[in-house]
Amino acid sequence: MLALSVHNLSVQYQQQKVLENVHFQVPKGSITGIIGPNGAGKSTLMKAILGLVPITEGKVDVLEQPFTQQKDLIGYVPQRSEVDWDFPINALDVVLMGRYKHFKRFRPISKQEKDLAMSFLKEIGMEAYANRQISQLSGGQQQRVFLARALAQNTPIYFMDEPFAGVDAATEKMMIQLMKQWKNDGKTVIIVHHDLQTVQEYFDHVLLLNKKTICCGKTRDVFHPQNIERTYGGSLTFPPSIAGNSL
Repeated sequence: MLALSVHNLSVQYQQQKVLENVHFQVPKGSITGIIGPNGAGKSTLMKAILGLVPITEGKVDVLEQPFTQQKDLIGYVPQRSEVDWDFPINALDVVLMGRYKHFKRFRPISKQEKDLAMSFLKEIGMEAYANRQISQLSGGQQQRVFLARALAQNTPIYFMDEPFAGVDAATEKMMIQLMKQWKNDGKTVIIVHHDLQTVQEYFDHVLLLNKKTICCGKTRDVFHPQNIERTYGGSLTFPPSIAGNSL
């Protein structure tokens, strides 16, 4: 079963096409990386799929149904730069935001929900910071809190925009281990990513993008120097793990 199908998606800003006829599929129970140079439209693509920016043409299916019918099945972790870190909210409240669809209207948040949110913070090693205002956390700690919010959403599909940016090595390792556990549980994770050296380790599928689809498929089949050069243009220096993967 396909977790995501994108059909000929285009996005246009002020008469200029930012994305053109992007098409790709993501199988259920996979970790897929969206890879491309700066300005390739990676974040715009993710936002367009999620309905956060208007699509000029094309369509999106989630679990083989139109996105509009399935949007509640998607969890989203935005780029850190898009979050107002000065907003007066603590770590526990951020995680509780992931549970809002389970709350009863006009009722106080139950102790059960607060305990559940605390359990997610504990899972990612942040329970001691539950009452800490998010602006007082380090970049890695902030990203862990948003990962806990994603856990609280408990959706079958997760979109993450540059989740490893600005985090320490220990946090990145913890995050990818958790995502691989999600995959083992049948969930699907789709990540905008920029570090070519970790692509083969982190992702079983990749979309190589530069305003249009360059190629998409299993990492072992499509992530090789020829396709990477087509995506980035010019001549690149590849680490040995990639250079040895040429066709």
